[in-house]
Amino acid sequence: MFLAFRKQLFTPLTIRIRNTHNEYIITNENDGTREIILNHEKTKNSLSINMMSNLIQAINANKEDTSLRAIVLSAKGNVFSAGHNLKELQIIDGKEQHKLVFKKAVDLMKSIIDSPVPVLAKVNGFATAAGCQLVASCDMIVCSDTSKFSTPGANFGIFCSTPGIPLARSVPKSRAMYMLLTGQPINAKEAYESGLVTKVVPPENLDEEVTKIIDQIKLKSRSVITLGKYFFYKQINFNIFDAYKLGQEIMINNTEMDDGQEGIRSFVEKRKAKWSHK
Repeated sequence: MFLAFRKQLFTPLTIRIRNTHNEYIITNENDGTREIILNHEKTKNSLSINMMSNLIQAINANKEDTSLRAIVLSAKGNVFSAGHNLKELQIIDGKEQHKLVFKKAVDLMKSIIDSPVPVLAKVNGFATAAGCQLVASCDMIVCSDTSKFSTPGANFGIFCSTPGIPLARSVPKSRAMYMLLTGQPINAKEAYESGLVTKVVPPENLDEEVTKIIDQIKLKSRSVITLGKYFFYKQINFNIFDAYKLGQEIMINNTEMDDGQEGIRSFVEKRKAKWSHK
């Protein structure tokens, strides 16, 4: 299982998507960082089918290219994302578009988890319902001190069941249930204290803080970071003994990787590691 996983990670690609701009997203790629900006302010960056399709494509584009080191999700306007476009959830004349909406949402969240590089959310505004789900699904979240987060689906007759999945894996039960049952937002400080977000900074420091984190990631071997992310999500719901069993296998394979041995040699020889990302 693990060896097959390793083989699919490091396929070099020659075709790259550097910069794109359409009515749903803007994508900028520079120095190994791909920023994907939600760009549909008129619907408060709602996660319509088209929006989610564009996000999935941008997250997955050339993801095996070893020059890609991190992905950042951000948004234009003062609402990061208002969640699903409720117009698409209406059942009219027997049409079942809502099924496609929720399937696409699951595909989007899986694309973040399956990404071989860290995915960071850079939030400056309100992330609500499926927008909060999108944020909570990211590996790390840096937000401004004016940001807010909520899961108010019950207010509109649609309980935030899927948004509650990453939420319940990020914050204590009582905080998750407060958000899900009351629909009331929590502020950036409360989100940080609950473990939902990684860092809270003034809006003017958002870019700087995200860059600091990514710069630290870039100092590491991409293959080792990919391995670590894969293992984290694989073991998180295992019982402790199964987690240790898989962890032992992962540690052995990590040590046998080219960059595993290079890291050990560089430490012993007191020099900077020269990563091959293999």
